[in-house]
Amino acid sequence: MSADYGLDPRRVDPNYDRHGGFPVFEPADPGPGFARFLTAMRRLQDLAVSTNPDPDTWTDVAGQVEALVAQLDPFQSGEGVGPANRVPDLPGAGSLLMPPWIVDKFEPDEVLLRVTFSRYHVGGNDAVHGGVLPLLFDSLFGMVIHATGRPISRTAFLHVDYRKVTPVDVELNVRGWLREAEGRKAFVNAELRDADGNLLAESHGLMIRLLPGQP
Repeated sequence: MSADYGLDPRRVDPNYDRHGGFPVFEPADPGPGFARFLTAMRRLQDLAVSTNPDPDTWTDVAGQVEALVAQLDPFQSGEGVGPANRVPDLPGAGSLLMPPWIVDKFEPDEVLLRVTFSRYHVGGNDAVHGGVLPLLFDSLFGMVIHATGRPISRTAFLHVDYRKVTPVDVELNVRGWLREAEGRKAFVNAELRDADGNLLAESHGLMIRLLPGQP
């Protein structure tokens, strides 16, 4: 795997600081406790949408969660400071917002991921919610832009075609690549397949390089 999320964008975009001040996401090393925290939180998310305990249990766990919130609240930090989204070796780069993908390849020709959705991502009938896949593809498009060395860009549009039901609790493969580039425009494609190669969903989008001073 080759995935240098710590690449300083100023190396490929001398006007980076004039594009609205996006933070530079240097890799973080928060220690093994953060990985344990993420694992437990992902499991908690699954349980939060799949359990049906008695009212007293809800009251008890609510108190425990509130205590955890109180413990972490004093340590709030700005974007690009905390470890979320800055630990590329962890699922979803350490962000609970992101589906728990793992990067297998991060090169100019393509970016390859593996992802396993869980109960937390279900929209109905044990299928991944349709709104989760655009989040996955949009994140992948950003990786493709970074992997190809293009300047910082924003998503202009993203289109998703749903070909088959996306299942939970099985490992799936994701591929993204730059189809073509024209000036500020980068046309990006992506696809999601199961282990047998069946196409579950595919996406194409347009990423636009920011102008100087554009946030």
